[in-house]
Amino acid sequence: MKKFLGATLLAGMMLFNTAAAAPAHTTHNAHNKNRETIYQIALLQSLAMGYFDGSISVKNLKRHGDTGIGTFEGLDGEMIVLDGVVYRANRDCKINVVDDKVRVPFSNVTFFDKDFSVKLLDVHNKDALEKILNGLVDQNGRNSFYMVKIPAQFNSILVRSESGAKEPYPTLVEALKTQNEITPKNISGTMVGLYCPDFMSSLNSTGWHFHFISDDKKIGGHVLELDLKSGEALFDKTDAFKMDLPKKENFHALNFKQDMKEDIRKAEQDVQGGK
Repeated sequence: MKKFLGATLLAGMMLFNTAAAAPAHTTHNAHNKNRETIYQIALLQSLAMGYFDGSISVKNLKRHGDTGIGTFEGLDGEMIVLDGVVYRANRDCKINVVDDKVRVPFSNVTFFDKDFSVKLLDVHNKDALEKILNGLVDQNGRNSFYMVKIPAQFNSILVRSESGAKEPYPTLVEALKTQNEITPKNISGTMVGLYCPDFMSSLNSTGWHFHFISDDKKIGGHVLELDLKSGEALFDKTDAFKMDLPKKENFHALNFKQDMKEDIRKAEQDVQGGK
């Protein structure tokens, strides 16, 4: 599959039927096809370069999905979209519901329909969780997209958020040097995660990216580490992808020939001060 940079991409692939998958939606009319799309605003690579200008409102983002992750204009906190509500984890990792007028520089959302699930018990770190999830991905098609919801009880979970930046914006890695991290213990909540296949390496991070929100809607953020006591991972397999790019002229000044892989790795994985 060719790498691309364009205003819109919509690609369909054959659905896989396996013993592990039990699709909850079997009809394929136009409405269902719209539900079977990962909708992306801009690129994680542009965010890594410091392009924090919003290009869509929260109100319009919700027209494209009820579940997902992202951030807000100026890198002002971590986004968790759950059950049609857009939440922000602010720099203190405290949650608030976001006004429809707030603008978004980067996000991935979809309308969530469970296709299959797996029970989770005593998963003591994020690597172990990803190994379990990847086993289901391998069974059901590693070149598809997957959105997951993981309602669970956690012995502990390490999350981060950020306070935002002012223009001229720094790079993502520079902005995250002041990220705030908390590690709540004995907490129940939901992780929302996105899996992108390897061919997405020029447009997003490949593999898994998780955000968390507590059941009481008080705390959350980008997940750096976890110790999961018990829960369930609900998968929505999605075989179409659409991306809308910013319309501002300054977007076209970005140099996408840069290799942003290490910056993205640091932004995704590093705790404060690095590993």
